This record gives sequence, structure tokens and C-alpha cells, in this order.
Amino acid sequence: MMTPQMTEKFATADLSALRNDLLQTGLDSFQAAELIASFLTGRGYGVSQDDAFAAAARIEAERCSTETMQTELERIALIM
Repeated sequence: MMTPQMTEKFATADLSALRNDLLQTGLDSFQAAELIASFLTGRGYGVSQDDAFAAAARIEAERCSTETMQTELERIALIM
């Protein structure tokens, strides 16, 4: 987990693209977790599958708000 000094602010354009993918592709929870994990690993972070799944559920519950996505991605991203 990241410390406050190491918080990653993901680019708004990247978060918007991820949000669109999550909303428009009709993914189930497991696929959404895979997409989130792929998003983070593509940016050099590690992530546990369990954390990605839990984050996907929380993001979905909050209607994929950009703020929620940023918070959840910060929470689950592991520095490699």
C-alpha cells in the first residue's frame, strides 16, 4: 500500500479511459478486476487479485466516479 507521501495521481485521461472500458464493455466483476489489475501493472505497479476484485466492487457501487477510482487505485497499487 502506498504511503501518503508516495500517492500516485493517475492521469485524468487514463482514469477516464479505464472508466469507459468498465462501463461500456459489460464486464462481470472478475473481468473488471482483471482490467483494473492490467491498468495498474501496465503502469509498473503490482496488485493482488483479491484487492482488485474488492476495488472493482467498490468502484461499481459508486457508479465508477473518477474520485472513487483514483482512491481505490491508490489504495491497492503496490510499489514494485
